[in-house]
Amino acid sequence: MSTTRRPAPRRRPPASAVLAARWRLLTAAGRTSPEALLLAGTVLVLTVLGLVMTFSASFVASAAETGGAFDIFRRQLLWCLLGAPLLFGAARTDYRVWRPLAAPLLAVSLLAAALVLIPGVGVMVNGARRWIDLGPMRFQPTELLKLSVPLYLAHVLAARWPRLRDGDLRALVLPALPLLAVTGLLVMLEPDLETAALIVVIGAIPMYLAGLPGRLMAAGLGAGAVLGTAGILMEDFRRQRFAAWLNPMGHADTFGFQSVQGFIALGNGGWAGVGLGQGRGKWLYIPNAHTDFIFAIISEELGLLGALFVLTLFLALAVAGVRTARLAADPFGRLLAGAITGWLVLQAGMNMGSVVGLLPVTGVTLPMVSFGGSSLVFTMLGLGIL
Repeated sequence: MSTTRRPAPRRRPPASAVLAARWRLLTAAGRTSPEALLLAGTVLVLTVLGLVMTFSASFVASAAETGGAFDIFRRQLLWCLLGAPLLFGAARTDYRVWRPLAAPLLAVSLLAAALVLIPGVGVMVNGARRWIDLGPMRFQPTELLKLSVPLYLAHVLAARWPRLRDGDLRALVLPALPLLAVTGLLVMLEPDLETAALIVVIGAIPMYLAGLPGRLMAAGLGAGAVLGTAGILMEDFRRQRFAAWLNPMGHADTFGFQSVQGFIALGNGGWAGVGLGQGRGKWLYIPNAHTDFIFAIISEELGLLGALFVLTLFLALAVAGVRTARLAADPFGRLLAGAITGWLVLQAGMNMGSVVGLLPVTGVTLPMVSFGGSSLVFTMLGLGIL
């Protein structure tokens, strides 16, 4: 009788191992990294959410202004269709092709930011000149500056990388500081103090990533806070807005009206919201409900869970962006990816923080979600590069 043992049956690998193997195959050969998949999924969800919530937040105001409930939504959809080819084109293109374009793009954006200050060229809305009329649409130069400034600084600092590694502080600071000073001044003259501060901080991100000492970064933030305080004290409307932030109910009929109405919408939303399209705040109670206060409409209609979902999306964007910067193949890629990530996450934080009362009302949009043509197009371009 044979004593040869029969081979033991092979065990099936656990499901987790099978999924891990399939994931490795999916991301093999650099075809699609986990960061790219996370970023693509986040952008897709934010785009759909933005279109849905733009219509929900705007159809009352649109009907009141133009007689058509879909007019504002159609404009946002048009901008989205214009931005989508830029997003896909940039995503399919090697990011290094942007280096030769950094200086010309910066020059165009600075020229446009200067032209917007000229009466007759810049369009005056609510006491500020921030747009250039291009016939069927308006162009806001500050949105292009949010991309061109960090792109140029990433290019210059990457070119000086050997000197930066040797601790050459002069190579790091020049020409960054003069550029940030000129850019901040142009935007402040519109006037738009909040966006000026945002662009300066965005421009400081590649400097910090390139080795700017923490003490100098802190000193720069302190100087910016002093200048910002001076800017608030010099203008009556800024003083009143700041006072309304400290005590919204005390200014509920004037500069605190938007914040108070936003708080009411937040409270109405509860945990699960009153239902998509059912919010009351957009019925001309909340000013600019479809632009800088769209987060209040989301919180009212989708509740705390919906608000946390939006926060999670930007958290996912931050994780994908930081990992992309860390894994970039060269200094230019690391600096640019870090700056774009910082831009979008900081702007989202400013918008949501102002709606919930953590920050004064800033007027900046929620990236990919708020209504705004120039903002949406250049945000999509930045995300494509990332």
